[in-house]
Amino acid sequence: MGVADRLEFRLLGPVEVWRGPERLAISSRHQRSVLAALALCPGRVVSVSALVDAVWEEDSPPSARRQVIKLVSRLRGTLGDAITTRSGDYMLNAEPDQVDVGVFDSSVAGARQLSVTDPEAAARAAREALRLWRGPALSGVTPGLAAQATRLEERRLSALEDGFDWELATGGHAALVAELTILVAEHPLRERLVGQLMLALHRSGRTTEALEVYRRTHERLADDLALAPGAELQQLHVAILRNDATPTAPISPPAPAPRSATRTSVAVPRQLPCAVAGFTGRASQLKELTGLLDRNDTVVISAINGTAGVGKTALAVHWSHQVADRFSDGQLYVNLRGFDPSGQPVQPADAIRGFLDALGVPAQRIPAGLAEQAALYRSQLADRRILVVLDNARDTDQVRPLLPGSAQCLTVITSRDPLGGLIVSAGARAVPLDLMTTAEAYDLLASRLGPERLAVEPHAVSDLIELCAHLPLALTIVAARVTLAPTLSLAELAKQLRDVRDRLRALDIGDASVDLSAVFSWSYRTLSAAAARMFRLLSLHPGPVISVSAAASLVGTERDQAHAALSELTRAQLLTEHSAGRFAYHDLLRAYSAGKAREDEDEQTRHAAMHRMLDHYLHTAHAATLLLNPPNDRLSLVESQPGACVDELADDEQAWQWFTAERQVFPAAIERAADAGFDTHAWQLAWSVASFCIRAGHWTQMVTSQLVAIAAAERAGEPHGQAWSLRELGRVYIRLGRYADARASLCRALDLDERLGDLVGQARSYNTLGIVSYAQGANPEALEQGKAAYALFHAAGHRAGQADALNAIGWMQTQLGQHAEALRYCAQALELHRAVGSRHGEADTWDSLGCAHHNLGEHQRAVVCYHNALELYQKLGARHPQADTLIRLGETYQDAGDFHAAHRSWQQALPILDDLHHPDADVLRARLAERTPAP
Repeated sequence: MGVADRLEFRLLGPVEVWRGPERLAISSRHQRSVLAALALCPGRVVSVSALVDAVWEEDSPPSARRQVIKLVSRLRGTLGDAITTRSGDYMLNAEPDQVDVGVFDSSVAGARQLSVTDPEAAARAAREALRLWRGPALSGVTPGLAAQATRLEERRLSALEDGFDWELATGGHAALVAELTILVAEHPLRERLVGQLMLALHRSGRTTEALEVYRRTHERLADDLALAPGAELQQLHVAILRNDATPTAPISPPAPAPRSATRTSVAVPRQLPCAVAGFTGRASQLKELTGLLDRNDTVVISAINGTAGVGKTALAVHWSHQVADRFSDGQLYVNLRGFDPSGQPVQPADAIRGFLDALGVPAQRIPAGLAEQAALYRSQLADRRILVVLDNARDTDQVRPLLPGSAQCLTVITSRDPLGGLIVSAGARAVPLDLMTTAEAYDLLASRLGPERLAVEPHAVSDLIELCAHLPLALTIVAARVTLAPTLSLAELAKQLRDVRDRLRALDIGDASVDLSAVFSWSYRTLSAAAARMFRLLSLHPGPVISVSAAASLVGTERDQAHAALSELTRAQLLTEHSAGRFAYHDLLRAYSAGKAREDEDEQTRHAAMHRMLDHYLHTAHAATLLLNPPNDRLSLVESQPGACVDELADDEQAWQWFTAERQVFPAAIERAADAGFDTHAWQLAWSVASFCIRAGHWTQMVTSQLVAIAAAERAGEPHGQAWSLRELGRVYIRLGRYADARASLCRALDLDERLGDLVGQARSYNTLGIVSYAQGANPEALEQGKAAYALFHAAGHRAGQADALNAIGWMQTQLGQHAEALRYCAQALELHRAVGSRHGEADTWDSLGCAHHNLGEHQRAVVCYHNALELYQKLGARHPQADTLIRLGETYQDAGDFHAAHRSWQQALPILDDLHHPDADVLRARLAERTPAP
């Protein structure tokens, strides 16, 4: 392509495309938006969905994809083959230097590199690059590209500031004063520009004016944001006050810390939700919260309280983002769901466990009891400066265990409850949040609709504010409605709200059970029939987050159809995509959804939807637990209902991932099943998730679920279910160290098993009772219980159980010094495990054989056994057993005198334990340090 035919794309101003000296005609705003989206990614594929977002943002019509294809076709008529298709998406065939954005970025990067040796030349290069700007970036396009325009403007300002630094460094201060004065007027809170103006004035002999600039900035920050100037601006101010003729350079952007300086051993959580877009008002509350930062002699707690929808969370999150940089060790956040319509507030133990996970505490180190967990949590925060945000708290009892004990931390709590007990006992500072003032409500609408739109219909704006009762949530939804229907006048919108039936009830803000149904209905009415039905039936899900498969089961459709409905709800702002493929909505929308379900879906329909959803969880969980524990006992499940969507999991890794993603749903689903009369589902689901909960350390949660399961099985008249649930309760009591409770539960299960004549159940109960005895130091009793388990498994013809029991007997014999007998039992176990195809059991038995041979002094045979176990564990991906076997293999090598081999085995085990965050890693690391063999 010759120079005359070369296309140039200009985005730094009005969007234009030139071919040589000729500007090509692109008259449509939508065409310019598509062109700009492609030109921002030259030489890269841009999806049709991304182009839809560029044109319509979140408010795209149903025909958006077709319209985008037509827009691209028209652009091709102008640009020729500059736009090509790749797998149904599009790409602009252009080099970065054909787009002024690319030329600008390249020029600025070159200037920054040049500044190291020649700041004067760098300043000239920056000025030259800035001449590419012909006005505000991406002018003449649709609002869908507003975020990209903002990012480009930030790059322009950053380049300007860099250039000013270089000019100030070469003595150009006097010539910059006028330009900087104008820019500071345009960006009064941009501290780097303010610092540059102060420095230019001071060096020009105008120190009084420099100090006045600082004073105005200080007042503006305090009034608008309830903040003080940053440390660098304050330091510059002090230097000028001292009449330093050459204070340090103006404020520069923070440089990233070098890798060597980062803290790799301590997790730094960043859990704050996304910053609140368009936040307005609440100046006095922001100022009060910021004032708490100066109190460093005591534990600081702020309790933001107010009614539903008043903006407690918005205030807490907005302020937290403003001050996040003052908490160098991170920010913790949890939604305690204290007033969730499901009636399932987050338990303090679950919240603390989430915080400890975020702080990098290995699961194995987390104690079982709430008091011990709270103590560990406070210890983790003792020497760290962390902001803790406890959102939507139920009451004082729920939050008290979550409070740090360190004066370096600050806790912000939001709740509908005044939390009076916390104010009295912990000295919490109450920050009551009332309805918005008229001025604040006006600013909120203006931030979303633009002041120009409001100025056209001032009376209608006042009506809307009053009709929404000054409630931020209602005002925000009104603004969204206006955005969704740009041709609708504000007066007509106010008329619709005024005329809606039972408006006062619709806008009642006094209780969580009362929703803003009139406001929500505006978005609801725009939904397709499929999305509306999805919205109604979502209220049956216990929450807090629902997957596509669970949602598909609720409505009885395919996953693709369900995902389309969920995406439509997300676009309508009736749902949020919490993470990829997982959706959630807040409590007011849930209440509205439940009301619509009661109105529009009969009891039989709701019952069938609940049945399908519970089938999804039960059948998927049962299949997943069999993948984690083959060959496990199996429940006799009733075939799932038509329309229930059961996830197909390929292996134990996918099973584990599924359990982890759904963990928070299980206890609520089990309780919901029991409350709705699905008692068999309740106990069978509790059993199906039990093995995962034990492995993952969710023991307190499991106790609650198994207690619900036992009662459900009793109501259903299913004693087998009672026994199975009692055994699982006994297993988890063992993990919690509650051995008396474990023994009592297992004895109840054994009694039921005996009355039912369930030999396998009796065997399982005896096997687990053996673990209780072993844990309490009663090794002979544990051995006898293992033998009783074997006899019962043998009588029942349960070969997999026989193999487990034989290996357990062999292991107990090694603990009692009966190593020769252990070899005989383990050999039988190995043969049976191979016969039933249990590779996990086979690997475990090879490990037991290795231990027995080691204790008999038969080191070479022990090494062979351990290697056999390792080979199987590696194939199975069983990482923790690998590490255990490698440690025992190292001990065998050490006793045999081969210290180098021992060291190699332990070195192989260490990274596995480190990856698992297992506490044994530190023990092994110390062993390696003490016993490093001589070269």
